[in-house]
Amino acid sequence: MDIASLQRTPCAICGAKDNTAELYPANFDLQALNSSTFSARRLPDRIHYRIVKCRACGLVRSDPVVDFSIISRLYSQSTLNYDDEAESIRRTYGRYLAKLAPYRVPGASLLEVGCGNGFFLEEAMAQGYETVRGIEPSASAVAKARPKIQPMIVCDVMRSGVFDRNAFNVVCLFQVFDHVPEPGALLDECFRILKPGGLVLCINHNIEAVSARILQERSPIIDIEHTYLFSPATMSRIFVKHGFSIKNSGRVYNDYSLYYLIRILPLSARVKQLLLGPLRKSGIGKVRLSVPLGNLYLIAQKP
Repeated sequence: MDIASLQRTPCAICGAKDNTAELYPANFDLQALNSSTFSARRLPDRIHYRIVKCRACGLVRSDPVVDFSIISRLYSQSTLNYDDEAESIRRTYGRYLAKLAPYRVPGASLLEVGCGNGFFLEEAMAQGYETVRGIEPSASAVAKARPKIQPMIVCDVMRSGVFDRNAFNVVCLFQVFDHVPEPGALLDECFRILKPGGLVLCINHNIEAVSARILQERSPIIDIEHTYLFSPATMSRIFVKHGFSIKNSGRVYNDYSLYYLIRILPLSARVKQLLLGPLRKSGIGKVRLSVPLGNLYLIAQKP
């Protein structure tokens, strides 16, 4: 893999490739990229592309990035690294799925894009969704799905033609939207497969969160997996641009174990080793906390 494998990214809102301010220079070696780099919830390794901010609309993005076909291949070969935290993640996502109740969609059909091993699909069924589907590029993740869930998952990237038009009442995007190389195209496909009045529930990183502002380049969200990084304002702008109306948005409180929280903090390897060893062996590390980790949620509706 050489420099020719990198390609410019346009602003996903205003379309410009220039008119940017550099926030952080790239700090990675192309030869080091592999499927582990693109695996879900890996230990933060602080590598990232050149990060820029659009002067016109404020959207933050990686530019340039590895060719999109290579990214798709790396995601298809990636692994699932959050088995121990799946129940906590399920509780978090389930809490925000319940926010759709005022829009009267229970009993409807739901699709989760980037569903991993499908643990959230079980939560959706528990909340009354009669038809649930998932789509996930990682063959390893799909292989870990429970037998009753696995047939509901399509092992593929989200693209036009996989699902029928007007097929779903709800589409969920959990920690996916900032990973995709063409977020506008993804929203267009979500719009196409949603029934009129259908909803998108999106949870992803907030580049304007207090933690991101304090940590800056040391923040775990400044990562080579993230092509675009959104704020509440830029999230609303891109959804409105692609035909949706914004129904609700706000800060996300994540449920995680104390062990996992220490694991993702920007501490030195030595300090982490000293803390994680005892936490792994004791019950203290399993204590569950609900904390705002710098994520945002947005609920949008197709007219």
